[in-house]
Amino acid sequence: MTITITAFERSPDGGKGLARDTRVRWALEEAGLPYDVRLVSFQAMKEPTHMRVHPFGQIPTYEEGDLTLFESGAIILYIAENNPGLLPSDAHARARAIMWMFAAVNSVEPPIFDLTTAKIVEGDKPWAEQRIALVKDRIRQRLAQLSDRLGDAQWLDGEFSAGDLLMVSVLLRSRPSGILDEFPNLAAYVARGEARPAYKRAFAAQLAVNTAPLPTT
Repeated sequence: MTITITAFERSPDGGKGLARDTRVRWALEEAGLPYDVRLVSFQAMKEPTHMRVHPFGQIPTYEEGDLTLFESGAIILYIAENNPGLLPSDAHARARAIMWMFAAVNSVEPPIFDLTTAKIVEGDKPWAEQRIALVKDRIRQRLAQLSDRLGDAQWLDGEFSAGDLLMVSVLLRSRPSGILDEFPNLAAYVARGEARPAYKRAFAAQLAVNTAPLPTT
């Protein structure tokens, strides 16, 4: 059965790999799974056809036969659980890898994404400067905690896992603000993720979409 994921027709980041379809592409590349991509415009994301797949009108989604999934974390967990290479075989190590997946999307990503909201959606408000400063402080606090935990280790818990895949993907979103570079061990950790051949393939695939001419009508 063919796997089909959805992605932005044109990503807001212009192809820097920050949109969440990139992390799903990365997981599929790590697992060695071929996949198709259905591109959706911002208008199409809110139309009934897409809303039946993703009730919140976002990307990515995952379709394989009669299975339809949304939420990048859930999609990656499904891929990892059903293909070798992204979760350890030891039960306890597997549980810890899944723990780090949840930590990435529940503890680390929210303040990072909140900075985007503060800048783009609320940037014209009279209190925007103060709010942005507060959000940056929350990001620094969370990254300091993660930095302390990672220390000089290569990955979060032994070998590379889906936990690292999601955590690196989340941390990449903090790079444009400059905050990631304030934590050298985290910056090096992200660079190790980007150096993986599967990540390079995923990044190149989404970049090709975002730099290709849009079809004319």
